Amino acid sequence: MQPIKTLLTLLFAMTLTAASLAMAAAPAAGERPMLQVDPDRNYQVVYDIASDRIDAGISRGLYYARGLLEAFGKQGVKPAQLDIHLVLHGNAAKFLLVDEAYQRAMNDAFAVNLNAKITQDLLDLGVRVEICHSTMRAKGWTARDVLPGVSIVHDGYTRLIQLQSEGYHYLGGF
Repeated sequence: MQPIKTLLTLLFAMTLTAASLAMAAAPAAGERPMLQVDPDRNYQVVYDIASDRIDAGISRGLYYARGLLEAFGKQGVKPAQLDIHLVLHGNAAKFLLVDEAYQRAMNDAFAVNLNAKITQDLLDLGVRVEICHSTMRAKGWTARDVLPGVSIVHDGYTRLIQLQSEGYHYLGGF
């Protein structure tokens, strides 16, 4: 009789524990559950950044790429689990220039490229920042004009296609 009582007590305790865990995870009345990413997975993303739009004083594409890292981090995904490429071409490529070249591109001898800091921060977090050589050639820029750590790719479009064919998730419109 004692083993059955012990088994029933154990089953009752397990049921209470499961119920309390379910209530803790359940949303409050009227709220909807929030879906989150799997914090144990790795993610591959490629950003298509061609616009020279500005948000918070910097390139909109760089700003949103940084936001993606923060959003993943808040869900338990570490930077090492993220393989992110930022491909800048067209009007956005100027955001990857050293100050002297940026001043020439902006036709302003006092212009400072405020994107240099976030670019370095992203590089430090393992993000691969890439500039289109076709845009560079069209604008008269050389490798010396590009921020340290930025990779030069043959052209933005073929790079985007290559990365997508390798399974990277495409984010565009920046």
